[in-house]
Amino acid sequence: MGRVYIGCHLSSAKGYRAMGETARSIGADTFAFFTRNPRGGAAKAVDAADASALAALMAEHGFGPLVAHAPYTYNLCSAKEGAREFARTAMREDLERLEALPGNLYNFHPGSHVGQGADAGIQLIADALSEVMFPGQRTVVLLETMAGKGTEVGRSFEELARIIDAVARRNPAAADILGVCLDTCHVSDAGYDVIGDLDGVLDELDRVIGIERLRALHVNDSKNARGARKDRHAKLGEGYLGDPALGGGPEVFARIVRSPRLQGLPLILETPNELPGYAREIAWLRDLAQEG
Repeated sequence: MGRVYIGCHLSSAKGYRAMGETARSIGADTFAFFTRNPRGGAAKAVDAADASALAALMAEHGFGPLVAHAPYTYNLCSAKEGAREFARTAMREDLERLEALPGNLYNFHPGSHVGQGADAGIQLIADALSEVMFPGQRTVVLLETMAGKGTEVGRSFEELARIIDAVARRNPAAADILGVCLDTCHVSDAGYDVIGDLDGVLDELDRVIGIERLRALHVNDSKNARGARKDRHAKLGEGYLGDPALGGGPEVFARIVRSPRLQGLPLILETPNELPGYAREIAWLRDLAQEG
């Protein structure tokens, strides 16, 4: 069996190298971080030496790819042009800054069409991606699978595929570095049977999008039953995916960490935890992987 990389979201307040050291302290060999305040705002200037120090630490300790996360405030398909322009400008800045850490991933929530309809939302997202991604870019941009609450775009693999296809028609080079981040809570809430048929879910993703575009996972339990379209994360083993009393169990997460098709991918925890809780979940997932 290959290897999965496991980590969680970390604060970037003390810089890049500090995140790497924190990751090592909790047994992680990947991590996610927000490119700026998760609610928006200006980004700090990149410290090239600090970025290089993190890259050296990652190489020394065998880290997998990192997953930078766009702030939640970005909405490329907002009904308001000002909001769309802010998201495009900030995303372009994020991608340019990430060139200091080449070869990693940039994840974002596709957005909410707020009444314009999914078709319009998909086209607006594709147009924006075609504009903000640039020649020579070394960061792969990931569309996150969404739970489908409200007017979210990305509630199905088909919607994500339509975004990728629309980008490919306008900017083929950009489409080449578009991927997907599969969130286990979100796809369960969206109606996919992660609990009973992980292989079937991955088969469907392969058929609709292409499994080669799956570049990262968010590993979360869910406070809601399959198909609820709520998006409320739970700690591993305390929700519908991992709690036997709710129809799930540890084997759900065991299948994730042991799946041959998920080897080599970063698995990022977004459970409601502090660092000690993340350390326990990382160790538990590693134990599940080794037991297989």
